[in-house]
Amino acid sequence: MDRRRFIRSVAAGTAGITLGTVPYELFAHEDFITISILHTNDIHCHIEPFTGTNERYANKGGLARIAKLATLQRQKNPNTLLLDAGDMFQGTPYFNYFKGELMLKVMSEAGYDASTIGNHEFDNGLQGIKNPLPNAEFPIISSNYDFSDTILSGSFPEYKIFKRDGVKIGIYGVGIELENLVGKKNYGDTVYNDPLVVAQKMESFLKNDKKCDLVICLSHLGLRYRDKKVSDLDLAAETSFTDLIIGGHTHSYLEKPLEEKNKLGQPVIVNQAWWGGLVVGKVDFVFEKSKRNKKAVYSDLL
Repeated sequence: MDRRRFIRSVAAGTAGITLGTVPYELFAHEDFITISILHTNDIHCHIEPFTGTNERYANKGGLARIAKLATLQRQKNPNTLLLDAGDMFQGTPYFNYFKGELMLKVMSEAGYDASTIGNHEFDNGLQGIKNPLPNAEFPIISSNYDFSDTILSGSFPEYKIFKRDGVKIGIYGVGIELENLVGKKNYGDTVYNDPLVVAQKMESFLKNDKKCDLVICLSHLGLRYRDKKVSDLDLAAETSFTDLIIGGHTHSYLEKPLEEKNKLGQPVIVNQAWWGGLVVGKVDFVFEKSKRNKKAVYSDLL
């Protein structure tokens, strides 16, 4: 089978999402549009690589590396989004000295397209979020935290839609319950809304009302739990139109994304990229132009 026929045989009729292992280069053709998603979580102010002698960490991670990887990926495929699933703040002296200001400046320089809020963003209270926020040249999306009665009212969009080469990509974000995790004085009158209910509302809005071709959730819920705490796997099972859940909070290292079944029995991809920028997750979605079918064809850790 020649290259053209091979590509068509892989992509044709794939209205759902099925994670395969076909590399991006095979779809670099006018009949197809590839959307590349790079993602991180729990960077925790690791701007520079880790130091020390532990071979798992030494000279690895950090925002400088992420920025370089994102630049190289965008040279390869301009239809690339760089996303983060929260806990940007806390973890190194950079946060102690500069609070969140430096982190948001460097993430902006690195070319992040969007992020969501993690629990450590509340470490210096609501004022500690408000003060550095103007330094973020990317939207920080929060769909289930209601800041209406706080100084952060109106600061965070519930969703963001990106368009790349005609493909509409809708993104929403959900965060973990703050009670018993964050001090009450730090989150004040922030209202936590059920992420499962909010996710169902947001995905339907993005898919049906806004006609998005790809729906992504930035989640700071955590991958899985033994108790009844809401997790990314719960989210996958209770949603219907979300194609990709990018997770955080539990610092989970996944060699490859999990392919779960959603409420309709269709596949949804769940991924998380460890922490500190030690790895960068990557998932490619290929769209066949003529039929607007999509397929997740390739994933990797960078």
